[in-house]
Amino acid sequence: MLRSLFCMVKPLKKLKKNIRLHSEGTETLILGAIFSVAVCWLFGYVFGYESIWFLSISIFLAAVYLVVVNFFRCPIRLYEGDTEGIVLAPADGKIVVVEEVDENEYFHDRRLMVSIFMSLFNVHANWIPVDGVIKTVRHYNGRFQAAWLPKASTDNERSTIVIEMEDGTELLIRQVAGAMARRIVTYPNEGEECFVDEHLGFIKFGSRVDIYLPLSSKPQVVVGQKTTGNKTIIAKL
Repeated sequence: MLRSLFCMVKPLKKLKKNIRLHSEGTETLILGAIFSVAVCWLFGYVFGYESIWFLSISIFLAAVYLVVVNFFRCPIRLYEGDTEGIVLAPADGKIVVVEEVDENEYFHDRRLMVSIFMSLFNVHANWIPVDGVIKTVRHYNGRFQAAWLPKASTDNERSTIVIEMEDGTELLIRQVAGAMARRIVTYPNEGEECFVDEHLGFIKFGSRVDIYLPLSSKPQVVVGQKTTGNKTIIAKL
């Protein structure tokens, strides 16, 4: 049992050197460790600590725990380039949409939409994509269908954040829950200044982030391309 617990805790020491774990995962990781150790102890007590049952459940729970630890990674990233006139990716993941759409929640006009899908294995911390002021923060209850579906942006549980840049340009960022996501966390409040390198929020377990840009924006990514939050330039204004 002690060996199984060591296997679960050891990766945390390696991650600590260059990647911290997000505070949103503290409760989940603690409860997960307690549950895993308890189940391993129970299997060892019933079947014996040398049994195949104890070994199998220990390996399985250790693997699941490592996936959860990986999910709550929170890399320390600072964008070193000039932030004027660019929009940075707010999330790690894969580009699933780059197209003109009608945005009917806030702008009520045509916008360039860029969507990033985050799988279970991506970092799920979200970053502020531009410098500016938080103009609007709204949360909507909704469904939990697969995040890559087109209707997910309007039907799923979601949060909408509008940022007004210094020149008056407004961007809308939408955090969208997925089939497994059950919690969306948004950090900034209306009226606050926000800057690149700051966290926008966190989405738990599989989701997407949409950005609605002016039609004059020039996309710098294509569908299928992988993005790195706070690093990849997704558009130039």
